[in-house]
Amino acid sequence: MAYIGREPQIGNFQVCDAISVVNGQAAYTMQVDSTNVSPETANHMIVSLNGVLQKPGSSFTVSGSTITFASNLVTGDVIDFIHILGSVLDLGTPSDATVTNAKTNFVSTSSAAGLQIKGDGTTAGALQLNCEQNSHGIKLQSPPHSANQSYSLKFPSGNVTAGKFLKVDSVSGSGTTGVGTMTFADAGGGKVLQVVQAETTTAQDVASSSFADIGGVTVSITPSATSSKIFLLLSLHYDTQSTDRGFGIQVVRTIGGSATNIHSDYGVKGLYSGSSRIQGKYTHHELDSPSTTSATTYKIQAKTDGGYNIRFNEQGITSITAIEIGA
Repeated sequence: MAYIGREPQIGNFQVCDAISVVNGQAAYTMQVDSTNVSPETANHMIVSLNGVLQKPGSSFTVSGSTITFASNLVTGDVIDFIHILGSVLDLGTPSDATVTNAKTNFVSTSSAAGLQIKGDGTTAGALQLNCEQNSHGIKLQSPPHSANQSYSLKFPSGNVTAGKFLKVDSVSGSGTTGVGTMTFADAGGGKVLQVVQAETTTAQDVASSSFADIGGVTVSITPSATSSKIFLLLSLHYDTQSTDRGFGIQVVRTIGGSATNIHSDYGVKGLYSGSSRIQGKYTHHELDSPSTTSATTYKIQAKTDGGYNIRFNEQGITSITAIEIGA
């Protein structure tokens, strides 16, 4: 409602700062925490002078933040306290720890939040969640004023799921009307989920003109999701038997008994010098998409052009590494 004159002070019960008596002075300024305060009327005050409660209107009067006693005070007089009651008809400021859960009812509307935590002109508004002993806690704080940000974040509508993170899945509006809706999502792409490897140093010859397995370099991996990719790394040490001979390499993937050739290279060359074998190293990497969560096997095969052999691991290591990459 509107008021003529000063609006009644809402029952904020305050005790004024101590006032030093000045000899021969009747009027004094009332302050709380060094800030002038103005009671509603003299009847909204309890004043004690020299241990005696004073009668409002006759023993003292009030004008703004000034209290004036009926007569000048003298050295030795003591203003014991001035207690400002505020408007005793209103609830005013409740005492600490008196507002219970049952008394709070913060209602949000389409245009306003149910609860606002304001800044003080220097520090941004923050919500603190304390530990059970109230000795420490965590804060959720607004961006600074200089960021000029006013947006809303809506928490996910689905159940909490372990191993997920909060992701802004969609945004409606922009600027002060921007609303981001969050979901519980998987970690971002490129995450290494598992690594398996097989290697051998056993020397072995391949003399077949048809692809044959190279022993000791077969790996089995079970993808965590159908969207995962398998990154394959191949490293083969070989040596040749005769001049400028070629051989082929391929990688075979097997899922549930069904084999698929996912890489073939028929142009590998081995050079020969005199009566000595010339060693070489063949490397390759392949990104495969098996699209399954079943056990998946990868193996390396080799073949010659016929009539001679290729020897692997005479003085080296042949290996295959399978790395699951999360989508």
